[in-house]
Amino acid sequence: MSMSNLASVFSIVPQLPPAIDGVGDYALNLARQIRKDFNIQTHFIVCNPTWVGAVEIEGFSISQVIDRSANALLTLLSGDRTSSILLHYVGYGYANRGCPVWLVDGLQRWKNLFPERSLITMFHEISASGPPWTSAFWLSPVQKNLAARLAQLSDRCITSKQLYAQILANFRRCKHNQIPALPVFSNIGEPDKVLPLPERQQRLVIFGSVANRSRVYQNCQTTLDYVCNELSIQEIWDVGTPTELTPSSIGKIPILEVGEQPANKVSDILADSVAGFSDYNPDFLAKSTIFASYCAHRLLPINAKGSTSVIDGIEPSTHYWVPNSQKNVLVDEVGRQAIADNAYSWYLTHRLLFQAEIFAQIFN
Repeated sequence: MSMSNLASVFSIVPQLPPAIDGVGDYALNLARQIRKDFNIQTHFIVCNPTWVGAVEIEGFSISQVIDRSANALLTLLSGDRTSSILLHYVGYGYANRGCPVWLVDGLQRWKNLFPERSLITMFHEISASGPPWTSAFWLSPVQKNLAARLAQLSDRCITSKQLYAQILANFRRCKHNQIPALPVFSNIGEPDKVLPLPERQQRLVIFGSVANRSRVYQNCQTTLDYVCNELSIQEIWDVGTPTELTPSSIGKIPILEVGEQPANKVSDILADSVAGFSDYNPDFLAKSTIFASYCAHRLLPINAKGSTSVIDGIEPSTHYWVPNSQKNVLVDEVGRQAIADNAYSWYLTHRLLFQAEIFAQIFN
């Protein structure tokens, strides 16, 4: 099929806006881009029975699984005999304990009925892992088993992390370079014009989910104080649903809670700020849409902790700053701009435009 024909794809997602869901945002941004660039239309299948939303979003039609069963899924997928399926996989999105047996069973039956149709799985996650006292830890083998079944069932696999690509390659008994590892893109857009740091407001942004921002205010007030002094920050903007924990200031620097904002507004804020702060597991930054947004807007990404090695092409002190008042690793203006530029260059290699192209090639 030539790329100019209107092909269509079933995109299976846990939920879509208005629900706050990173995977849903990712799927919607991707659908928008492949329609724009390749004329490929997406039909969404939302797999959360409690999701409340419209029957279409931006011209994309939506079906919803009302009960999580293989039968219900198969019924929705069998109406159309031509579309490929793009599954956005994250265990907890499809089952309360992260083991969506119904989903994998339904896809297995669909594949048996329509062997010539393609199943492409984007593994946003493979299995949860947690401390031994959590159910996530004990369910991990079951989750891995389901992920392995899914990897073998899929015609192509894609993932957001090199470590996941290696695990999936073992499941599929193939070379892991056959599985693209594409770090996530910014869910709030990618500006065309990005100013150098000296031309921006002396503003630091703390952006993200309530959980991510609460962690910053609980764990990082001393670090933030240090950062504000080092960077001559004049104001901190807290962007997102109010946390109920946000202090009114850090040292002498006021914090402005700007609340939840539309994507284009968040983009404008980041494009005119010098730095963005997060407290994220440094080994998983490739999966952070917040880190992606900071990189896409070419500000100085700051993370509370640093990784001990280069992971997914991301290196501490090269692609993000790890402030540490004990070691007193100062970054001067040139150094700050260099980190912002490196982060931006790293981001450009897997930006949305580029990812849409990879998915479109796989669909065809």
